[in-house]
Amino acid sequence: MDVGRMFGEVAPPLWSGGPAPGGFYSFPGTNNKQHETKTHTMYPSTSGTSVVGLVYDGGVMLGADTLGSYGSLARFRNVERTFKVTDKAVLTCSGDIADYQFIREVIEQKVRDDEISGFTPVLNAGALHCWLTRVLYNRRSRFDPLWLECVVAGFKDDKPFLGYVDKIGTAFEAQEVASGFGMHMAIPMIREAREKKGNLTRDDARKLLVDCLKVLYYRDCRAHFKYQVADVTAEGVKIENDLNLKPDTSWSIANFVRGYE
Repeated sequence: MDVGRMFGEVAPPLWSGGPAPGGFYSFPGTNNKQHETKTHTMYPSTSGTSVVGLVYDGGVMLGADTLGSYGSLARFRNVERTFKVTDKAVLTCSGDIADYQFIREVIEQKVRDDEISGFTPVLNAGALHCWLTRVLYNRRSRFDPLWLECVVAGFKDDKPFLGYVDKIGTAFEAQEVASGFGMHMAIPMIREAREKKGNLTRDDARKLLVDCLKVLYYRDCRAHFKYQVADVTAEGVKIENDLNLKPDTSWSIANFVRGYE
């Protein structure tokens, strides 16, 4: 028996102004957006594609094109992604261009701080690779990763060094390293050349690197014909800019491609 109804009283509805069944109560003075997951670099807007690197007899060589793709649009065609850190280290990155510019500024500041202190040895490729591994893993652990694949080349303990670090801190050293499509296309080409010839000379490495970039230009829709090459030897770092693949390419091979019509 409903006693309230007998005396003309109407009971207030349960949870008046509250959430719908299965929902959550919205407390006043709070902003739910503060608790949403941060997505700073989950969707990079402008990105660079493959980087290819290999160790040869007496040095290390890196190659990367200069295209910054805005989604699938070839928007920025003169983005240099290779820079000299010290006389013993070079860094090249693929991935988000904004994150690359950020990590480059941080590294340049670190090098200046080391020079000013006067007590820190010159940053070599091995030390840079180790430091980058920790920086990228730290950002990944904070759920705000730097959307990068970094290739470090240079010298460590007077020996050629080539290393790779990705956005979650995965790191390794190898005689040949690539990022992006290069992992699937360039690495097999370099390994096949090593099996046939053994130690590669500088000229062999240069020709092989250009061939890899040419194949990537043919096959990767984010690749470009303008590229950079960095050559690191015991004497120092040499970076060549504004190189062009176009005169050496021929699209007549497209007539032999079947299955993509």
